[in-house]
Amino acid sequence: MTRIKHDQYAKQYLAGLLEQIGQVVTNREIAGEPLHADLYFVPENVTEIKIKNLGLLGQIGKSGACLLEPFRSQPTNAEIRTCLQKLSALHNQLQRQQSKRAKQDDNQPKSIEEDELPNLWILATSASDRLLNDFGDTLKKSHWYKGIYFCNKGWKTAIIAINRLPIIPETLFIRLLGKGKTQQQAIEEILAFPEDDIVRTEVEELLSIWRISIETKDKKTEDEEELLMNLSPVYQQWREKTLQQGMQQGMQQGMQQGMQQGIQQGNLEMQRMFIENLIFARFGKEEVRPQIINSLLQLPLEESSRLLIQISREELLAKFNH
Repeated sequence: MTRIKHDQYAKQYLAGLLEQIGQVVTNREIAGEPLHADLYFVPENVTEIKIKNLGLLGQIGKSGACLLEPFRSQPTNAEIRTCLQKLSALHNQLQRQQSKRAKQDDNQPKSIEEDELPNLWILATSASDRLLNDFGDTLKKSHWYKGIYFCNKGWKTAIIAINRLPIIPETLFIRLLGKGKTQQQAIEEILAFPEDDIVRTEVEELLSIWRISIETKDKKTEDEEELLMNLSPVYQQWREKTLQQGMQQGMQQGMQQGMQQGIQQGNLEMQRMFIENLIFARFGKEEVRPQIINSLLQLPLEESSRLLIQISREELLAKFNH
């Protein structure tokens, strides 16, 4: 099977979780180099409870600024070298910026300390012994888990073999990025959470958006077909719950005007809530605007859903923000 990297929705999934403890930039351009990092993360306002809630992902965030490069299949040696090139280019860029600040302010250090430079985390659905040996992996540190392999210290790089991670709550959010049985197991764990659990609700939304993005593609790869199947159970539950919540709200609002009016209002609120959730998940709370919602409500629900997955923020505002 052709090795492909995670698409933009895998990045959005990680970004949606890491935003709880810092700033996330997807597809960060590294100036002076024809390179883009999948995700660049800088921790902010990190608390122990947030770290605990995010498990392994929280530990990664707590360890400092980093690049995250998720792969849907085992990366090749060449792909890992490209990731290392991105990290080196980023270090050079940050050092140049610090040197410039030092020239403008004598109180600024001339360079960034080694320990403060970003790390690189390669998230691979699998990693063979050969691949790990090729890059000089070491034994995992005592506070990390099986399946996490650190390159020699100077490389500031670690490879996470998702299929080798222990099946424990702390690794759940990372295992959701796995393949086959690894991902299926993680989804079953999410669906075992109470329906009103905040973590389950947030992850359901992120995974459902990912699933819709695949479904709307005309031509799907074998890998995407597998993803579609794996994500279907969580999507179905999220969709039914969202529509049911909207229906209940609408029925309550319209009941005073009669049963027929209540049903119509329920259908309208059902669509409204579904659309609001899609916009929030893709573009953030600030884009959940009444004028955009009302315009999209004029379209059939399936059409508005597909549109919201495919459209950019700029296109959304240009087309519906009036």
